[in-house]
Amino acid sequence: MSVAEPRTIVLFRHAKADWPQMTDHERPLADRGRKEAAEAGRRLADTAIPFDLALCSTATRTRETWKIAVQEFPQRPKTVYEERIYEASPGELIALLNETPDDAQNILLVGHNPGVQGLADILSGTADDDSRERMSHRGFPAAAFALLSYTGSWKSLEPGAATLLDYWAPSD
Repeated sequence: MSVAEPRTIVLFRHAKADWPQMTDHERPLADRGRKEAAEAGRRLADTAIPFDLALCSTATRTRETWKIAVQEFPQRPKTVYEERIYEASPGELIALLNETPDDAQNILLVGHNPGVQGLADILSGTADDDSRERMSHRGFPAAAFALLSYTGSWKSLEPGAATLLDYWAPSD
């Protein structure tokens, strides 16, 4: 694949988590979160994007979100569970994406706020339709995702380099 071809980046926040007496990293999904993860998976599958790679935080709630969402996909992409996504800043997430091999055209990152929302804001230099307004208005609730397009090498990904194509969040 050529670096001149558009790439897709989906920034996907984990679904609604429960608050049992355990460490934050080990928190599981709530019942509502399981439903939202499946709905988000269907929405992502509807995009018909052939994802090459999924980067997922090692936290329990992100792994559970991905496990449920990916069941809706026609084909499961290669999945890498990456501990650096947990509690990562937008800059740390960009650095992680910069390490992605250029043969991966379409990437999905399953992570946490505030990093995921901050990354969506920072990367999107432009936006199609009203997606930026919707994202600004709704914030980045559990199970929300932003779909961005980027042209260039992953090593060159930087703030403002992508276009926000779509934003989706579950209804309350």
